[in-house]
Amino acid sequence: MRLNGEISIANIDDDEDGGGGDGEEKEKEPSLIRSPTATAPATRLVVGYALTYKKRQSFLQPKLLALARSKGILFIPIDVNQPLSDQGPFDVVLHKLAGKDWNRIIEEYGQKNPNVTVLDPPDAIEHVNNRRSMLENVADLNLPDCYGRVTVPKQLVFTTDPLSIPDEVTKEGLKLPLVAKPLVVDGSAKSHELFLAYDKVSLAKLEPPLVLQEFVNHGGVLFKVYIIGESIKVVRRFSLPDVCKRELSKVAGVFPFPRVSCASASADGADLDPTVAELPPSPLLEMLAKELRLRLGLQLFNVDIIREYGTRDLYYVIDINYFPGYGKMPEYEHIFTDFLLSLEQSKYKKVLVA
Repeated sequence: MRLNGEISIANIDDDEDGGGGDGEEKEKEPSLIRSPTATAPATRLVVGYALTYKKRQSFLQPKLLALARSKGILFIPIDVNQPLSDQGPFDVVLHKLAGKDWNRIIEEYGQKNPNVTVLDPPDAIEHVNNRRSMLENVADLNLPDCYGRVTVPKQLVFTTDPLSIPDEVTKEGLKLPLVAKPLVVDGSAKSHELFLAYDKVSLAKLEPPLVLQEFVNHGGVLFKVYIIGESIKVVRRFSLPDVCKRELSKVAGVFPFPRVSCASASADGADLDPTVAELPPSPLLEMLAKELRLRLGLQLFNVDIIREYGTRDLYYVIDINYFPGYGKMPEYEHIFTDFLLSLEQSKYKKVLVA
């Protein structure tokens, strides 16, 4: 089966921070992928990847490829213009492409090749690409609160008729200001455009489909929790400043967010109020990550968390992203290659048990 025009490579972004499309630019695959030297170890794991150009540039960095080769991991590009069944054989398929055709092909491939690990299942990815369903699993969590409480901001979804938004917001009791986010995350720059609404009348200017989420003051810092299998890495990012009641009473309108949470907005090492900078407790993040892995059916994702300002242990999950920009995560190459090898070891143990 060949892929046809419904697979979108141009409109899916590198990571959770938004950005432009992939374009038609072609590039040579890095030589580290296909050219083992005489001293290279025997290949233990073959990883086929189907990624956009921008994702390849940010993720398949030389330091990752070199380390992978030293551990016997070989990355092989998948040709989306050729039948997937004719390529490989692969131990792992790593993908982040958009389109119904691609989803169908990768699902069929996984069914016919149950011994191949697909990262990750398309239906699980689609679940977090819709902001209506994205946070449902978090809202349903019932984690022990000995390390803190994890919840989600109150939100409403609108798919049509922007003129009805102000009345619905009043009816449901949402408090201003409100964060407006596109309903669907498709990787395009537009799907990452966020707005802050200060008054209800201006809400009618927004363009559905969208999600409105109550803004929670959090000291201008969010915690980006990267998850790779069972490994967790947390970094601080500068976010929007708090909004006081006085500001809310004087400002009206809907304003676009400045770019927040990207690597250039790192708050690690900044001179911050200790009550704001303190990372969430590790046991809390471990419990959260474990539960979300099970509920979402994903191995590769990140969670954006904020702590309500003035509290020590009230946390809100505000976003979840599939296969985020790991290239911006400290030591990602070590964590990712160890994760890939753990997949091989897990398969080996299952064979022994069988």
